[in-house]
Amino acid sequence: MKMTKLVPGMLDKSCFNRRLHDLGEFLFSMFYQIGHYLKSMAGASEYVIDSFPVAVCDNIPISRCKLLKGKQWRGKQSSMRRYFYGVKVQVLVNSHGIPVEFGFVPGCESDVQALKKLPLAVAAESKKYGDAAYTDYQAEDDMREVELIDLMIQRKSNSLRKDEPWIRFIKEQMRKGIETCFSEIKALFLRKIHAVTFKGFLLKLVMFILAFTLNKITN
Repeated sequence: MKMTKLVPGMLDKSCFNRRLHDLGEFLFSMFYQIGHYLKSMAGASEYVIDSFPVAVCDNIPISRCKLLKGKQWRGKQSSMRRYFYGVKVQVLVNSHGIPVEFGFVPGCESDVQALKKLPLAVAAESKKYGDAAYTDYQAEDDMREVELIDLMIQRKSNSLRKDEPWIRFIKEQMRKGIETCFSEIKALFLRKIHAVTFKGFLLKLVMFILAFTLNKITN
């Protein structure tokens, strides 16, 4: 567009980057306004919570990484049996596979710890589905008693609270949608997310998730 002079006064890369950083909080707020609208329109509904890792760098160059420092960023992706150095993105999606809440936590933080950091502000009598990594019996009881919300967590083989076969089937089916959602979000990523600062790295993740959400709503 600059070469064809369609935008003769185009900002240079550095100036554009600074303005984009200034809009970081606005973009995050914009997403939460959209999520709040979707949740209020749905009323009592079904949601799924899960996380996916985003590596700042792989194992070999960790010691040379300038964006992050510290052991708290070292995490493990159990499903793929690999370690990463970066953040986990905790996402809550609705029954249509549209993200309505998300947050970032260090890579080493477990899902059950991160569960307490998301607002999870949904209507009473809603159901939230999650995998076994979110097992917290006290949180389930408190949420059901105080907020009238059912936390439907998949049970481990040695769980103290066994599920009936039909409940186990429903939980497994609900979990499939969020895996597709994560695949579509990560398909928008570049081969390597380039950023000079950690704030810039998170800002790009916010923009990817926001772009995916807007695309799902308009389509």
